[in-house]
Amino acid sequence: MVLSIIIPAYNEEKYLPMILEKIKKVDIGKVKKQVIIVDDGSSDNTVSAVREKFPEFQLIESDKNYGKAHAITLGLKAAIGDVVLIQDADLEYDPADYPVLIEPFLKENAKVVYGSRILGNKNPKSSWLYYLGGRFISLVTNILYGSKITDEATGYKLFDRELLMDLNVTSKGFDFCPEVTAKILKRKIKIHEVPIHYYPRSREEGKKINAVKDGLIAVWTLAKYRFSKDA
Repeated sequence: MVLSIIIPAYNEEKYLPMILEKIKKVDIGKVKKQVIIVDDGSSDNTVSAVREKFPEFQLIESDKNYGKAHAITLGLKAAIGDVVLIQDADLEYDPADYPVLIEPFLKENAKVVYGSRILGNKNPKSSWLYYLGGRFISLVTNILYGSKITDEATGYKLFDRELLMDLNVTSKGFDFCPEVTAKILKRKIKIHEVPIHYYPRSREEGKKINAVKDGLIAVWTLAKYRFSKDA
């Protein structure tokens, strides 16, 4: 099996080299890794940091900042793996969790796996606004789609590559997550969840998602696809 790791990056010169070192070191047995960094129009030294220190990884550059979903779409075009993993370019999510994330694909023939920050209940919480917002989005998801997932807003989402390509994602920004969740659940495809580690950072430390604005967009996106014919 090949795991394609897509890393959307925007102005992450500080943290991206650290996460790439972690990815290099993590052992996932016989599963091979393809690492694709998609620079989403950074204005800092993100690109040069990758070129100088990690020439073995594939680098894709956007001419301007389009958004997370656009970066993922570019990465997906270059992906050759059986499974695609979305990895944030900061240190909130730990590549040491790759073995547990990939296990359902190997043992249960899973098509979709989400890394849950809630399962196990051992992770520190981000600000209450982010934490409660994430729980609310999961609740809305479960009400709309009859699912039982604990962490819809997680940054660790893994997909069968052919399935992800077939979803025809149209989002450009952070609404990528609710769009793919909605389309997967509407197709009655099971989302497997496994516990992961989580190390939240603040907006002062570079967190880019806006809890209120992006949270409302997520709820709207989930509702839109629930009641539309587009799946």
